Amino acid sequence: MFELKYNTPFEWTEAVLADFDSFLQDHASAEKKASGMATSMLSHYPDRETLVRTMTDLAIEELFHFKEVLKLLTKKGLTLGNDKKDSYIKQMRGVFRGEPLKFFLDRLLLGAVIEARGCERFGLVGQALPEGKEKQFYIEIAESEEKHKNLFVELAYEYFDKTEVDERLEEILTFEAKVCASLPYRAALH
Repeated sequence: MFELKYNTPFEWTEAVLADFDSFLQDHASAEKKASGMATSMLSHYPDRETLVRTMTDLAIEELFHFKEVLKLLTKKGLTLGNDKKDSYIKQMRGVFRGEPLKFFLDRLLLGAVIEARGCERFGLVGQALPEGKEKQFYIEIAESEEKHKNLFVELAYEYFDKTEVDERLEEILTFEAKVCASLPYRAALH
């Protein structure tokens, strides 16, 4: 449906592989937060039937991903770790506009862009890992994120004019590319 405007360099993947345990902890946190975001969306827009149904499914799927990452952590003898502030998410929230309908559109499109970035980066991790269960897991997670990216855009098209959606998505993608280019490479999704 759309392409990101910033391609994550290999140096990010190297940072992840150099401290994969920290990356797993961050990934678990990201999945937990994604499930919470989906739950928040259905709570804030209970009159939007399609959104409620799809966000319910998404919340469950993200929580399942959290459970799978938790299994990887447990297998390595690691704990969840504390949730850390995510500079990427904090900066990306800067795109939100105050008027309720515009805020709703921005939430949907920001969800799409965040899922697209997850798709790209989980795919990079999946490509870089040696053959085995972890590699397959990250390939599958990337495929799942691709579906989620599209889901958010489809919801936006359901509730807003396509031209408005496409124009706003372009603006958010441009902003997101600048944010990504400004962040250091670390063993975290963002």
